[in-house]
Amino acid sequence: MDVGAFTSGLLTGLREGVEAALILAIICAYLAKTGNNRHFPKIFLGAGLAVALSAILGIGIYVTVGSFQEPYEQLFEAATLILAASVVTWMLFWMRRQARSVRGELHAAVDRALNDGSAIALAFLAFIAVIREGVETSLFLVGQAASASAEGGEMWVLVGAVVGLLIAAVLGVGFYHGSRRLNLATFFRWTGVALVFIAAGLLSHAVHELIEIGVITVGTQTLFDLSAVLPHDEEGGSIVGQFLAALFGYTSTPEVTTFVVWLTYVVVVLTLFLRPVKPAPAATAPASTATAKG
Repeated sequence: MDVGAFTSGLLTGLREGVEAALILAIICAYLAKTGNNRHFPKIFLGAGLAVALSAILGIGIYVTVGSFQEPYEQLFEAATLILAASVVTWMLFWMRRQARSVRGELHAAVDRALNDGSAIALAFLAFIAVIREGVETSLFLVGQAASASAEGGEMWVLVGAVVGLLIAAVLGVGFYHGSRRLNLATFFRWTGVALVFIAAGLLSHAVHELIEIGVITVGTQTLFDLSAVLPHDEEGGSIVGQFLAALFGYTSTPEVTTFVVWLTYVVVVLTLFLRPVKPAPAATAPASTATAKG
């Protein structure tokens, strides 16, 4: 078992799955509260279609990568890794900004769908709510699988993701029934920090691929060699090194450019992600009200 690849997939599946499960739980809880339980099947239909489409997309991208010949395989793999890191970075900051208002926005969207009286509108609402998470998950897992393929850990990335999604589904049921034991703010904050390091690993792996095929020719010399202390491959026999390689893109012999890209991404993105969120500006009282009080 490749523990690093499994953990990497587990974290991704859990993080993205919890977001999707939370969205569906909010929608279903609101429907139940307003006496519209009969619309649950439409919500599940839309969510199911989104999950299926995301899975097909991920499988299609991964199979396409494997069908290319060198150097096009490395180019496509590097592009996929960069895209996955970019999407996850965008998702982290989107969730950071929208976490406080997402519940109200979903309630408003459900109200609009109910007022339209359309079953398709509710199914489409669930589809849109889940497809974003699903596409992000597919892209991220493809990137992780491509990164772990050198050590044969791509299957364990998938297994970990499935386990993470199953845990997220259980948590979703808890959300629906009103469980508040899980501190979502803390959960998203710390898993977000972990995803920053995972995304940095994907990005640095993409740079390594581009160096290998000669696209990047600056800073290609090895910066340091820790293979005698903490090797990253199976031949070195270090489980810790393999774990770090699968989860965070660690390599015991990084090129200068690869390390600089990794370090720059971590410092910049982590600093921006952990900075305090500015509170929304308070609403200004109407002039007529202020006059009446005076």
